[in-house]
Amino acid sequence: MLAPPAWLRAVTAAAVFAFLDVVDVLLCFVYGFLDGVFEDSPVSCYCHGSYSAAMEDDGVSDTLYARRSACRDALMRLVGKIIRRRGSPETDRCKGRSPRWSDCSCESCRAWQRRGISGHDDGQLHIVVNQPEKKDAAATQRQSEDAIFIHGFLSSSSFWAEAVFAEASILNCRMFAVDLLGFGESPKPANCMYRLKDHVDMIERSLIDTLNLTSFHLVSHSMGCIIALALAAKHPALVRSITLVAPPYFLPCKEKASQVALKRLAEKKLWPPLQFGSAVMSWYEHIGRTVCFLFCRNHLMWERLLKLLTGKRDVSFMLGNMTKHTHHSAWHTMHNVVCGGAMLQDGNLETVEAAGIPVQVIHGGEDQVVPVECSLHLKARLPTAELRLLDGCDHNTVISRREKGFGFADELRTFWSDSHHKQRLPA
Repeated sequence: MLAPPAWLRAVTAAAVFAFLDVVDVLLCFVYGFLDGVFEDSPVSCYCHGSYSAAMEDDGVSDTLYARRSACRDALMRLVGKIIRRRGSPETDRCKGRSPRWSDCSCESCRAWQRRGISGHDDGQLHIVVNQPEKKDAAATQRQSEDAIFIHGFLSSSSFWAEAVFAEASILNCRMFAVDLLGFGESPKPANCMYRLKDHVDMIERSLIDTLNLTSFHLVSHSMGCIIALALAAKHPALVRSITLVAPPYFLPCKEKASQVALKRLAEKKLWPPLQFGSAVMSWYEHIGRTVCFLFCRNHLMWERLLKLLTGKRDVSFMLGNMTKHTHHSAWHTMHNVVCGGAMLQDGNLETVEAAGIPVQVIHGGEDQVVPVECSLHLKARLPTAELRLLDGCDHNTVISRREKGFGFADELRTFWSDSHHKQRLPA
C-alpha cells in the first residue's frame, strides 16, 4: 500500500493540530470556571502572561509560554477580552493546594500526605533501598559502595526495582531508587514549579544528606539523565561514575536549546502514535490536564477493569507508573526539566569532564522516544565517555533486555569495576 504524499500528510497534520488549538482554548474557559468553583486559590494556566529573563534565571523554561501557533494566537486575541483569569502563573501558583479537584485523592495517591507531609519544604522523597546480604568479607567490602538510580519521565522507582534490583546480588552494593518529586509515591505539591533544581534539592535532602552519602554511582534513564548530570555537577567530588541511558541531549542551533528539545521530543506529528501523544501532552496544557483527569484521577477504575479483562490479580508496573503523578507535576517537569534543563547540560558536562568522572552512555537503536543521535552528540561533546549502541532495543528494553544471560546489571558491574581503576582528576 502506497503511503500518502508528503503534502497530504502535512495538510492533515496542520488541520488536526489547528483543531486541537481550538479545543485547548475552549477548555481554558471550562477549567477557568471549574477552578474558580472548586478551588480556594485557583492556579492560573499559561495561556496568558509573558516570559521574562528573571524566570529563566529562576529555572523556569520559556517553553511554558512559547508554545505558540497562528491559530491559537488568533483565538486568544479574539476571546482575550472575555477570559479574565485571576492573577498569573508566577504570582498565584504558590497558593494552590494538593490535591487539586482534578487530581486523584485515593488513599494511595495521598499516602505522602498521610506520612505527615504538609508541603514541599517539609517533604521527603519515597526511596526504595536494595542491599544484598553480606556473604563473605569480599562482599562486605564491596557493599561500602552506593548507587543512586534516577528514573525517567512518567516513571518511578519500580522501573529500577523490576529491571535491575532483581539481579542486585551480582552488584553487591547498596542501591537507592528514588521516586522523583511529583511521581510515584513521592510528594506531589501544587505549590511547586518542579524545576531542575527542585528535583536535585529533593534528592540531596531526602537521600544524600539524610544518609550522609560520601560516595556513590549515578544510574539514570531518559529524563533522569538531565537530573543526574545536574546532581553530579553540583557534587562532583562525591560521584564515582555516571551511567546515562537514552539521554535527551540536543545540540542548540539558532533557537534556544529548550525550544529544540521541545520540538524534537514532542514534534507535532500524527505518526507514530507515541509521537502524536507526546505532542498533545506537551503543547496543549488543558487537553493534557483532561487526559490526566480521565486516566490518572480514575486509575483505580481502569485497573479494576484491566484485571477483570485479563484475569490477573495485578496490573503491570508500567501502567501503574503512568498514573502516579498529577498533571501539575508532569506538565512542569516536562517543560522545566526536559526542555529548560537542556540549556544547562553543556555547563554540567563541562564540570563532569573537569572532575574526571567516568561516564557511560547506552542507547537503544530502535528508540522512538529519544533519538539515537542524542547519544552521538553527547559522545562528541564528551569524548571520554564510553558509548554503547544496542541494536534491536527500544527506549525501555535497552535496560530490561537479556543477551545470553548478560543484562543491564552485568553491564553496570563491568563499568563500575573498570571505572574504579581509572585515575580521576582532582575535583
